[in-house]
Amino acid sequence: MSSPISIDLFVEDRAHEEFLLAMLDRLACEEQKGVIVRARSARGGHGRALSEFSLYQESVLKGFAGMTIPDILVIAIDANCKPFNTARNEIKTKVNLKFKERTILACPDPHIERWYLADPDSLGEIIGVRPKTGRKKCARDYYKTILSKTLIDAGYPPTLGGIEFAREIVQAMDLYRAKKTDRSLKHFIDDAIAMFRSI
Repeated sequence: MSSPISIDLFVEDRAHEEFLLAMLDRLACEEQKGVIVRARSARGGHGRALSEFSLYQESVLKGFAGMTIPDILVIAIDANCKPFNTARNEIKTKVNLKFKERTILACPDPHIERWYLADPDSLGEIIGVRPKTGRKKCARDYYKTILSKTLIDAGYPPTLGGIEFAREIVQAMDLYRAKKTDRSLKHFIDDAIAMFRSI
């Protein structure tokens, strides 16, 4: 059996981390790949995440504290209401050349909570209440509020705003429906599958 694929997951916040850990595990399993994921996270919003991402790359390339270049690097930063391609390109410009061929961008548009809600039918089946997402909106905390309200309506105490259910949500998700609902999620899933198949 081949050795597991090493993945460094660099994220903007815990909501990204929980969702992407679950999604990477699921996709790797479906592709019959073993993975070891190391979560590296930034705190303090979009700008801080990008600057800390640059520091992370420098540390890896210098081998600081035994850090090594992973087989795959996933960087997750919200689009934050910028056009999707603009947001992706902003992240791409921060990726060091030594990481370019092994990097997958996760750029939820506009925010990560929209990915949690990408398949409302499956979410409704697992918690008992289908979220009402409506048309895509950019307002700050719009999807976070919907996710939290849906859990409250279903009788769950959303102690972490819903991210505590990330693994269950991702496992139940119909990926075909989710990719049709959210183009930014489709890009991530398709890119991750292609990367797994190339290794």
